[in-house]
Amino acid sequence: MATSLRRPSFTTCSSPTDTDDEGVRGTCEDASICKRFAVSVGYWQDPYIQHLVRLSKERKAPEINRGYFARVHGVSQLIKAFLRKTECNCQILNLGAGMDTTFWRLKVCTDFSWFFYQDEDLLPSKYFEIDFPMIVTRKLHSIKLKPLLSKPILDLHSEDTLQMDGHILDSTRYAIIGADLRDIPELEEKLKKCNMNTQLPTLLIAECVLVYMTPEQSTNLLKWAAKSFETAMFINYEQVNMDDRFGQIMIENLRRRQCDLAGVETCKSLESQKERLLSSGWESASAIDMMELYSKLPRAEVSRIESLEFLDEMELLEQLMQHYCLCWATKGGSELGLKEITY
Repeated sequence: MATSLRRPSFTTCSSPTDTDDEGVRGTCEDASICKRFAVSVGYWQDPYIQHLVRLSKERKAPEINRGYFARVHGVSQLIKAFLRKTECNCQILNLGAGMDTTFWRLKVCTDFSWFFYQDEDLLPSKYFEIDFPMIVTRKLHSIKLKPLLSKPILDLHSEDTLQMDGHILDSTRYAIIGADLRDIPELEEKLKKCNMNTQLPTLLIAECVLVYMTPEQSTNLLKWAAKSFETAMFINYEQVNMDDRFGQIMIENLRRRQCDLAGVETCKSLESQKERLLSSGWESASAIDMMELYSKLPRAEVSRIESLEFLDEMELLEQLMQHYCLCWATKGGSELGLKEITY
Protein backbone atom coordinates (compact mmCIF):
# COMPACT_ATOMS: atom_id res chain seq x y z
CA MET A 1 0.00 0.00 0.00
CA ALA A 2 1.33 3.43 -0.87
CA THR A 3 0.47 6.92 0.28
CA SER A 4 2.08 10.28 -0.38
CA LEU A 5 5.83 10.79 -0.38
CA ARG A 6 5.51 12.82 2.81
CA ARG A 7 3.85 10.04 4.73
CA PRO A 8 4.83 6.59 3.44
CA SER A 9 2.92 3.71 4.94
CA PHE A 10 4.36 0.90 7.05
CA THR A 11 3.62 -2.56 5.66
CA THR A 12 4.50 -5.69 7.60
CA CYS A 13 4.94 -9.40 7.08
CA SER A 14 4.75 -11.87 9.93
CA SER A 15 7.70 -14.01 10.96
CA PRO A 16 8.42 -16.48 13.78
CA THR A 17 9.92 -14.99 16.92
CA ASP A 18 13.10 -16.24 18.49
CA THR A 19 13.02 -17.98 21.87
CA ASP A 20 16.71 -18.44 22.74
CA ASP A 21 19.19 -16.27 24.66
CA GLU A 22 16.61 -15.12 27.18
CA GLY A 23 19.23 -14.17 29.77
CA VAL A 24 21.09 -11.93 27.34
CA ARG A 25 17.87 -10.34 26.12
CA GLY A 26 17.01 -9.67 29.75
CA THR A 27 20.10 -7.49 30.10
CA CYS A 28 18.69 -5.27 27.33
CA GLU A 29 15.57 -4.76 29.43
CA ASP A 30 17.61 -4.04 32.56
CA ALA A 31 19.85 -1.47 30.86
CA SER A 32 16.90 0.24 29.18
CA ILE A 33 15.00 0.56 32.47
CA CYS A 34 18.08 1.98 34.20
CA LYS A 35 18.51 4.61 31.47
CA ARG A 36 14.80 5.47 31.62
CA PHE A 37 15.01 5.97 35.38
CA ALA A 38 18.16 8.13 35.17
CA VAL A 39 16.45 10.33 32.59
CA SER A 40 13.39 10.66 34.85
CA VAL A 41 15.62 11.92 37.69
CA GLY A 42 17.25 14.51 35.40
CA TYR A 43 20.70 13.10 34.60
CA TRP A 44 20.19 13.87 30.91
CA GLN A 45 17.28 14.68 28.62
CA ASP A 46 15.80 12.10 26.28
CA PRO A 47 12.16 12.60 25.24
CA TYR A 48 12.18 9.41 23.16
CA ILE A 49 13.05 6.74 25.70
CA GLN A 50 9.68 7.04 27.47
CA HIS A 51 8.03 5.75 24.28
CA LEU A 52 10.20 2.63 24.25
CA VAL A 53 10.77 1.75 27.92
CA ARG A 54 8.52 1.66 30.98
CA LEU A 55 9.45 3.67 34.08
CA SER A 56 10.51 1.39 36.93
CA LYS A 57 8.63 1.70 40.21
CA GLU A 58 11.84 0.65 41.94
CA ARG A 59 14.28 3.50 42.55
CA LYS A 60 17.74 2.88 41.12
CA ALA A 61 20.79 3.50 43.30
CA PRO A 62 22.66 6.81 42.74
CA GLU A 63 25.86 4.98 41.80
CA ILE A 64 23.95 3.15 39.04
CA ASN A 65 22.53 6.41 37.71
CA ARG A 66 25.93 8.12 37.72
CA GLY A 67 27.43 5.12 35.99
CA TYR A 68 24.87 5.30 33.20
CA PHE A 69 25.42 9.04 32.87
CA ALA A 70 29.16 8.46 32.38
CA ARG A 71 28.44 5.68 29.88
CA VAL A 72 26.02 7.78 27.81
CA HIS A 73 28.33 10.80 27.94
CA GLY A 74 31.43 8.83 26.98
CA VAL A 75 29.87 6.96 24.06
CA SER A 76 28.14 10.13 22.85
CA GLN A 77 31.38 12.13 22.84
CA LEU A 78 33.10 9.52 20.67
CA ILE A 79 30.12 9.35 18.30
CA LYS A 80 30.14 13.13 17.98
CA ALA A 81 33.88 13.18 17.29
CA PHE A 82 33.53 10.61 14.50
CA LEU A 83 30.62 12.46 12.91
CA ARG A 84 32.56 15.72 12.96
CA LYS A 85 35.69 14.14 11.48
CA THR A 86 33.67 12.61 8.63
CA GLU A 87 31.37 15.65 8.27
CA CYS A 88 28.51 13.13 8.63
CA ASN A 89 29.38 11.51 5.29
CA CYS A 90 29.38 8.15 7.01
CA GLN A 91 27.19 5.37 8.37
CA ILE A 92 26.68 4.04 11.89
CA LEU A 93 26.07 0.40 12.81
CA ASN A 94 24.75 0.04 16.35
CA LEU A 95 25.30 -3.62 17.24
CA GLY A 96 22.95 -4.93 19.90
CA ALA A 97 21.15 -1.58 19.93
CA GLY A 98 18.23 -2.62 22.12
CA MET A 99 16.01 0.37 22.95
CA ASP A 100 18.76 2.91 22.21
CA THR A 101 17.52 6.33 21.03
CA THR A 102 20.70 7.77 19.47
CA PHE A 103 19.21 7.97 15.96
CA TRP A 104 16.36 10.19 17.18
CA ARG A 105 18.63 12.34 19.31
CA LEU A 106 20.89 12.92 16.31
CA LYS A 107 17.92 13.74 14.07
CA VAL A 108 16.37 16.29 16.43
CA CYS A 109 19.31 17.76 18.26
CA THR A 110 18.55 21.43 18.93
CA ASP A 111 16.26 21.19 21.96
CA PHE A 112 18.64 19.83 24.57
CA SER A 113 20.54 21.60 27.28
CA TRP A 114 21.68 18.42 29.01
CA PHE A 115 22.74 16.35 26.05
CA PHE A 116 25.68 16.48 23.73
CA TYR A 117 24.48 17.28 20.24
CA GLN A 118 23.21 20.84 20.76
CA ASP A 119 22.72 23.04 17.72
CA GLU A 120 24.39 20.73 15.26
CA ASP A 121 23.11 18.57 12.42
CA LEU A 122 24.93 15.34 13.16
CA LEU A 123 22.82 12.73 11.41
CA PRO A 124 24.96 10.29 9.37
CA SER A 125 24.11 9.27 5.82
CA LYS A 126 22.45 6.17 7.28
CA TYR A 127 21.96 4.73 10.74
CA PHE A 128 21.60 0.96 11.24
CA GLU A 129 20.46 -0.88 14.37
CA ILE A 130 20.91 -4.63 14.80
CA ASP A 131 19.62 -6.82 17.62
CA PHE A 132 17.86 -10.10 18.34
CA PRO A 133 14.69 -10.45 16.24
CA MET A 134 12.48 -10.51 19.34
CA ILE A 135 13.90 -7.18 20.56
CA VAL A 136 13.57 -5.66 17.09
CA THR A 137 9.93 -6.77 16.89
CA ARG A 138 9.18 -4.96 20.14
CA LYS A 139 10.96 -1.79 19.02
CA LEU A 140 9.22 -1.81 15.65
CA HIS A 141 5.87 -2.06 17.43
CA SER A 142 6.68 1.09 19.41
CA ILE A 143 7.91 2.92 16.31
CA LYS A 144 4.65 2.17 14.49
CA LEU A 145 2.48 3.31 17.41
CA LYS A 146 4.39 6.42 18.50
CA PRO A 147 4.43 9.42 16.12
CA LEU A 148 7.44 10.93 17.94
CA LEU A 149 9.44 7.86 16.85
CA SER A 150 7.96 7.30 13.39
CA LYS A 151 7.90 10.93 12.21
CA PRO A 152 11.69 11.44 11.95
CA ILE A 153 12.00 8.21 9.94
CA LEU A 154 9.14 9.18 7.64
CA ASP A 155 10.33 12.76 7.20
CA LEU A 156 13.68 11.53 5.90
CA HIS A 157 12.31 8.78 3.68
CA SER A 158 12.27 9.33 -0.08
CA GLU A 159 10.10 6.45 -1.30
CA ASP A 160 6.34 5.85 -1.40
CA THR A 161 6.32 3.01 1.11
CA LEU A 162 8.35 1.63 3.98
CA GLN A 163 8.65 -2.14 3.97
CA MET A 164 8.80 -3.98 7.29
CA ASP A 165 9.60 -7.52 6.23
CA GLY A 166 9.57 -9.76 9.29
CA HIS A 167 12.24 -8.34 11.58
CA ILE A 168 13.57 -5.61 9.27
CA LEU A 169 12.59 -2.02 8.59
CA ASP A 170 14.58 -0.22 5.91
CA SER A 171 14.21 3.46 5.10
CA THR A 172 16.41 6.06 3.41
CA ARG A 173 18.30 7.11 6.55
CA TYR A 174 17.39 4.49 9.18
CA ALA A 175 17.27 0.70 9.24
CA ILE A 176 16.59 -1.75 12.05
CA ILE A 177 17.48 -5.39 11.52
CA GLY A 178 16.72 -8.52 13.50
CA ALA A 179 19.81 -10.73 13.27
CA ASP A 180 22.19 -12.80 15.38
CA LEU A 181 25.58 -11.06 15.55
CA ARG A 182 27.19 -14.49 15.92
CA ASP A 183 26.00 -15.42 12.41
CA ILE A 184 28.21 -13.22 10.23
CA PRO A 185 26.90 -14.40 6.81
CA GLU A 186 23.29 -13.70 7.85
CA LEU A 187 24.27 -10.34 9.34
CA GLU A 188 26.13 -9.26 6.22
CA GLU A 189 23.33 -10.39 3.92
CA LYS A 190 20.70 -8.42 5.83
CA LEU A 191 22.86 -5.31 6.03
CA LYS A 192 23.50 -5.38 2.29
CA LYS A 193 19.78 -5.84 1.69
CA CYS A 194 19.34 -2.55 3.59
CA ASN A 195 21.95 -0.81 1.42
CA MET A 196 24.93 -0.81 3.75
CA ASN A 197 27.77 0.92 1.88
CA THR A 198 31.20 -0.56 2.64
CA GLN A 199 32.88 2.41 0.91
CA LEU A 200 31.56 4.91 3.44
CA PRO A 201 33.47 5.65 6.66
CA THR A 202 31.69 3.46 9.21
CA LEU A 203 31.27 3.68 12.97
CA LEU A 204 30.36 0.46 14.77
CA ILE A 205 29.07 0.61 18.35
CA ALA A 206 28.78 -2.28 20.82
CA GLU A 207 27.67 -1.61 24.40
CA CYS A 208 27.82 -4.68 26.65
CA VAL A 209 27.46 -6.92 23.61
CA LEU A 210 30.76 -8.67 22.89
CA VAL A 211 31.03 -9.99 26.47
CA TYR A 212 27.97 -12.20 25.88
CA MET A 213 29.68 -13.92 22.95
CA THR A 214 32.45 -16.48 23.19
CA PRO A 215 35.91 -15.01 22.46
CA GLU A 216 35.89 -16.79 19.10
CA GLN A 217 32.51 -15.32 18.16
CA SER A 218 33.41 -11.76 19.16
CA THR A 219 36.77 -12.04 17.38
CA ASN A 220 34.98 -13.13 14.22
CA LEU A 221 32.73 -10.07 14.44
CA LEU A 222 35.66 -7.71 15.06
CA LYS A 223 37.63 -9.22 12.17
CA TRP A 224 34.63 -8.99 9.85
CA ALA A 225 34.20 -5.32 10.75
CA ALA A 226 37.88 -4.53 10.21
CA LYS A 227 37.93 -6.40 6.90
CA SER A 228 34.63 -5.08 5.53
CA PHE A 229 35.25 -1.33 5.80
CA GLU A 230 38.26 0.53 4.44
CA THR A 231 37.72 3.41 6.88
CA ALA A 232 36.13 2.57 10.22
CA MET A 233 35.97 3.09 13.97
CA PHE A 234 34.74 0.63 16.60
CA ILE A 235 33.42 1.69 20.03
CA ASN A 236 33.15 -0.99 22.69
CA TYR A 237 31.73 -0.44 26.18
CA GLU A 238 31.83 -3.39 28.57
CA GLN A 239 33.36 -4.94 31.67
CA VAL A 240 37.05 -4.85 32.63
CA ASN A 241 39.27 -5.96 35.55
CA MET A 242 37.03 -9.00 36.00
CA ASP A 243 39.70 -11.21 37.59
CA ASP A 244 39.43 -9.61 41.04
CA ARG A 245 36.92 -10.38 43.82
CA PHE A 246 34.48 -7.63 42.83
CA GLY A 247 34.52 -8.89 39.24
CA GLN A 248 33.80 -12.43 40.38
CA ILE A 249 30.80 -11.22 42.38
CA MET A 250 29.47 -9.48 39.25
CA ILE A 251 29.84 -12.73 37.29
CA GLU A 252 28.12 -14.78 40.00
CA ASN A 253 25.21 -12.35 40.21
CA LEU A 254 24.60 -12.59 36.48
CA ARG A 255 24.84 -16.38 36.51
CA ARG A 256 22.08 -16.52 39.12
CA ARG A 257 19.90 -14.80 36.56
CA GLN A 258 20.79 -17.39 33.90
CA CYS A 259 23.07 -14.94 32.12
CA ASP A 260 26.60 -16.12 31.43
CA LEU A 261 29.42 -13.76 30.46
CA ALA A 262 30.72 -16.09 27.77
CA GLY A 263 33.49 -13.69 26.75
CA VAL A 264 34.64 -12.55 30.17
CA GLU A 265 38.19 -13.83 29.66
CA THR A 266 38.80 -10.96 27.23
CA CYS A 267 37.82 -8.48 29.98
CA LYS A 268 40.85 -8.99 32.21
CA SER A 269 42.39 -5.55 31.76
CA LEU A 270 42.50 -2.46 29.60
CA GLU A 271 45.50 -4.00 27.85
CA SER A 272 43.60 -7.20 27.01
CA GLN A 273 40.74 -5.09 25.66
CA LYS A 274 43.09 -3.15 23.39
CA GLU A 275 44.95 -6.29 22.31
CA ARG A 276 41.78 -8.05 21.13
CA LEU A 277 41.07 -5.10 18.83
CA LEU A 278 44.61 -4.85 17.47
CA SER A 279 44.84 -8.60 16.88
CA SER A 280 41.55 -8.49 14.94
CA GLY A 281 42.85 -6.13 12.27
CA TRP A 282 42.30 -2.70 13.80
CA GLU A 283 45.24 -0.32 13.42
CA SER A 284 44.94 1.70 16.63
CA ALA A 285 43.22 1.02 19.94
CA SER A 286 42.59 2.99 23.13
CA ALA A 287 40.84 2.16 26.39
CA ILE A 288 39.86 3.98 29.57
CA ASP A 289 38.10 2.72 32.67
CA MET A 290 34.92 4.54 33.61
CA MET A 291 36.31 5.97 36.84
CA GLU A 292 39.02 7.75 34.88
CA LEU A 293 36.41 8.86 32.36
CA TYR A 294 34.24 10.18 35.22
CA SER A 295 37.18 12.24 36.45
CA LYS A 296 37.41 13.83 32.98
CA LEU A 297 33.75 14.85 32.80
CA PRO A 298 33.07 18.62 32.63
CA ARG A 299 33.08 19.89 36.21
CA ALA A 300 29.82 21.79 35.72
CA GLU A 301 28.08 18.59 34.62
CA VAL A 302 29.52 16.62 37.53
CA SER A 303 28.34 19.25 40.00
CA ARG A 304 24.89 19.20 38.42
CA ILE A 305 24.39 15.42 38.51
CA GLU A 306 25.92 15.03 41.95
CA SER A 307 23.37 17.53 43.28
CA LEU A 308 20.50 15.36 42.01
CA GLU A 309 20.94 12.59 44.59
CA PHE A 310 22.96 12.00 47.72
CA LEU A 311 25.57 9.26 47.32
CA ASP A 312 26.33 7.50 50.57
CA GLU A 313 29.16 5.24 49.40
CA MET A 314 31.66 6.79 47.01
CA GLU A 315 33.76 3.64 47.31
CA LEU A 316 31.02 1.55 45.71
CA LEU A 317 30.78 3.98 42.78
CA GLU A 318 34.55 3.75 42.31
CA GLN A 319 34.45 -0.06 42.38
CA LEU A 320 31.68 -0.19 39.81
CA MET A 321 33.34 2.35 37.53
CA GLN A 322 36.68 0.55 37.70
CA HIS A 323 34.99 -2.59 36.35
CA TYR A 324 33.65 -1.02 33.16
CA CYS A 325 35.58 0.55 30.32
CA LEU A 326 35.23 2.43 27.09
CA CYS A 327 37.42 1.22 24.22
CA TRP A 328 37.74 2.52 20.68
CA ALA A 329 39.72 1.43 17.66
CA THR A 330 40.26 2.81 14.18
CA LYS A 331 41.27 1.58 10.76
CA GLY A 332 42.21 3.83 7.86
CA GLY A 333 40.92 7.37 7.77
CA SER A 334 44.31 9.04 8.22
CA GLU A 335 43.17 11.88 5.97
CA LEU A 336 40.15 12.35 8.29
CA GLY A 337 42.21 12.25 11.47
CA LEU A 338 40.38 9.28 12.99
CA LYS A 339 43.43 8.30 15.05
CA GLU A 340 43.30 11.70 16.73
CA ILE A 341 39.93 10.90 18.31
CA THR A 342 40.29 10.52 22.04
CA TYR A 343 38.38 11.09 25.21
